[in-house]
Amino acid sequence: MATKIHATAVVGTGAQLGENVEIGPHSVISEHAVIGDGTRIGPQVVINGHTTLGKDNVIHGLASLGGAPQDLSYRGEDTRLEMGDRNTVREFVTINRGTIKGGGVTRVADDCLLMACCHIAHDCEIDSGVILSNNVLLAGHVRVGRRANISGSSAAQHFVTIGAHAYVGGLTRMAQDVPPYMILEGHPSRVRGVNVIGMRRSEIDESEIAVLREAYKAIWRSEGIKREIFAELEQAHPESDCLKLLLADMRQTEQGGKGRYRESMREDFMRMGRELILGE
Repeated sequence: MATKIHATAVVGTGAQLGENVEIGPHSVISEHAVIGDGTRIGPQVVINGHTTLGKDNVIHGLASLGGAPQDLSYRGEDTRLEMGDRNTVREFVTINRGTIKGGGVTRVADDCLLMACCHIAHDCEIDSGVILSNNVLLAGHVRVGRRANISGSSAAQHFVTIGAHAYVGGLTRMAQDVPPYMILEGHPSRVRGVNVIGMRRSEIDESEIAVLREAYKAIWRSEGIKREIFAELEQAHPESDCLKLLLADMRQTEQGGKGRYRESMREDFMRMGRELILGE
């Protein structure tokens, strides 16, 4: 099937379109856009700025990808949005490109489902297999780990890390890092248990689930000193990869400011952005 561009669509000179791309009515594609093979773009979609989409993405009507970051420090630099393959982006989703101070790039990996009206701000990093339900709001510099699932109308503060395979309940405010494999929910939000259903859907071994259940009880249901609890868990389960990731992420959180590891990386992000975008 050849590439199909509706007669009312506007495709900028210089835009690179792969094979079998479809562009719907009244959509606008930037001259700097790169659209991978088999990607389908619905009606009234805007692909702005230096935006790269991989293969077989489905972008539904009225989504806006690659818009300028909503950040007062932005001065029109050629920052980027990069999206991988096989993502589904539903109606009214907005994803902003990066800023110099944040590394210069907003990234969405592969196989993500971004439901209607959610927002991914500048310099966010979304790993593969992530689900953002309706109206999820991610502020700038947020990182979401592999196969995390965030329920409707939840919101993450700047620089928050949401761990791999985490589950966040609806209407939850994420002001601090969310540990991997855990369920976060409530007002104020707190860890409620292990995301057993999500782990099983990811075909994680039952032995790993048992270890994390033990870790949850030791860390969040006891009054012991964390560093001692961590050491005891590591000694008891040296073979557990899931436990290693959980404890590594929690130690990083302690290194960051205000319970957010990525707060400690501000200077690194600035250096990467100036090097990548400005060539300095």
